[in-house]
Amino acid sequence: MFTLPDFPWDRLEPYKKRAAEHPDGIVDLSVGTPVDPTPDAVRKALAEASDAPGYPATYGTPELRESVAGWLRRRAGVTGADPAAVLPVIGTKELVAWLPTLLGAGPGDKVVFPELAYPTYDVGARLAGAEPVATDGLLKLGPVRPKIVWVNSPSNPTGKVLPAEHLRKVVAWARDRGAIVVSDECYLEFGWDEERPPVSILHPDVCGGSHEGLLAVNSLSKRSNMAGYRAGFVTGDPAIVKRLLEVRKHAGMIVPAPVQAAMVAAFDDDGHADEQRARYARRRAGLRAAFEKHGFRIDHSEASLYLWATRDEPCWETVGHLASLGILVGPGEFYGTAGARHVRIAFTATDERVAAAVARL
Repeated sequence: MFTLPDFPWDRLEPYKKRAAEHPDGIVDLSVGTPVDPTPDAVRKALAEASDAPGYPATYGTPELRESVAGWLRRRAGVTGADPAAVLPVIGTKELVAWLPTLLGAGPGDKVVFPELAYPTYDVGARLAGAEPVATDGLLKLGPVRPKIVWVNSPSNPTGKVLPAEHLRKVVAWARDRGAIVVSDECYLEFGWDEERPPVSILHPDVCGGSHEGLLAVNSLSKRSNMAGYRAGFVTGDPAIVKRLLEVRKHAGMIVPAPVQAAMVAAFDDDGHADEQRARYARRRAGLRAAFEKHGFRIDHSEASLYLWATRDEPCWETVGHLASLGILVGPGEFYGTAGARHVRIAFTATDERVAAAVARL
C-alpha cells in the first residue's frame, strides 16, 4: 500500500491568519493562482459549445489537436509537432499524479525528478507503488534504469532554465537506459532572461528531430488564465501517446467538449498571451526590486511566475517575517530539503496587491 506525504500547505495556515490581520489585508504571493480575466474569445468559445449532449472524445477533436500542434510549431519551435500525437488532459496536475500509473510503473520501478520540485512528481510515483528518487545528477544513479525521468524547465519553484545542451544529455542518458523522459513545460512561455530562453524537450536542438521516448506536458492555466477550466495536453512519442490514450479511454479521463472548444480558441490566439506576459513582467520587476531592497537575494528566477528568494535564514523565519507585513509566501522546503533557506514568491497577484506588497517592503 502506498503512503502519501502530508499536504504541506496546511502548515501555512497560521501564517496566512497572521498576514490577514494586516490593516490593509493580506497580499497572498504563496500560490501561483491566476487572477486576471479569462480572455473573451475563450469564454465565447466555451459558451458557444455549451450545448453538448453527447460524450466528447478522449482523443480530443481534430481541431484541438491541430491547434496545439500549430502552437508548438509557432511558439516552441517544435518543427516535428504532430497533431496525431497530441492528447488533451484534465489539467496537468492529474496527469502528473497519474502518469506513472498510466505508463505501467509499479513496485521495483524508479521515478526520477529534481531535488527541488513540484511535490506531485513524488506523489505520482507513490500512487503507482514505484520508488520516488529526487536527484539533480543522473550520474549519481549509477547503473539504475529508471522507468521515468521528470525534467521541469522552467522550474517550479526556482524559475531555473535548463539549456538545450543539458537537456540533450538527459535525453541521451535516458534513451541509453530505455527510460521515458517527461518534461513539464507549463512555464515555457514565461522566460525573462534573453540569454537563457526556455526550450522544449521536443525542440530539434534537444531531441535531434526524434520524439522517441519523450513526452512534453503543458497547460493553459497560466498562459491563458484558464486554471478553472482544467485544460492541458501531453504530446511527444506517438507510440507512448497511443498507450496513454487507450488507458484513458477505459478510465473515462475526458476533457469536456466545451473546454476542448475553449482550448482551440486559446491556442490559436497569441495576442492575449503576450498581453498576460506583459502584466507578469511588470509585476515581477516591481516585486524583485522591492524584495532586493528589503535585503533578499534572488536566485535563478530567469523564468516561470516565481521569484526564488532568500535572506540566508531558515525559510519559516522568512515566512513569519513577511507574514508580519501582511505578505504570504511559500516556504522553500515544501519543494524539497534543498529549499529550506528559500521562499517562493509568486507574482500572480493583482496589480493593486502587488503595489501593496511593494509599499510594505
